[in-house]
Amino acid sequence: MEQTPDNNEEEKKPVSNPEAVVEAVLFSVGNSVKYKRLAEVLLMDEDETIALVRKLKDKYDRNNNRGITIMELEDSVQMCSKVNMYEHLIKIAKTPRKYELTESVLEVLSIVAYKQPVTRIEIEKIRGVSSDHQVNRLIEYGLIQELGRLNAPGRPLLFGTTEEFLRSFGVKSIEDLPMAAPERVEEFKKEAEEEMSVKVDI
Repeated sequence: MEQTPDNNEEEKKPVSNPEAVVEAVLFSVGNSVKYKRLAEVLLMDEDETIALVRKLKDKYDRNNNRGITIMELEDSVQMCSKVNMYEHLIKIAKTPRKYELTESVLEVLSIVAYKQPVTRIEIEKIRGVSSDHQVNRLIEYGLIQELGRLNAPGRPLLFGTTEEFLRSFGVKSIEDLPMAAPERVEEFKKEAEEEMSVKVDI
């Protein structure tokens, strides 16, 4: 008796033009897409999907006549315009949102980036002053987010950086951040003390 093809077997065959599918998905979604989800769409394993996306990214980056590229963000990827296209984009698009990253806001962002997950109390111990305003501003900008609560008395909130932070600072993951010099903690404390003295004088 002739066996009929197993529909499940057919469904598991990789798509015929995976690069085109990746382009279509990333372009349509607009935001980042996890490699795991892409692999499911392509019917490929995750390692094959990563290799395929990086090959496509390399094509974009080597071709000066292309205005787009692909950005890797930890376990996700996103289609975006090349940096050298910015001057042309601002002529037609709305002016990108600008972050008011003052010295004190940058200090808190640095602490969160290097110490995450970290509580507000831990941030304030390092800085020596209240950091409510800075934390709230970074949450508003989408650069940090709540990760949950610490299993300790009062169950304080834990904070960490976001994908927007990675995009804004052009890094693939927090592991790619430059090593923080130990003396920076002391600088944070000193600058925070100066900030507090200014507030007191006012």
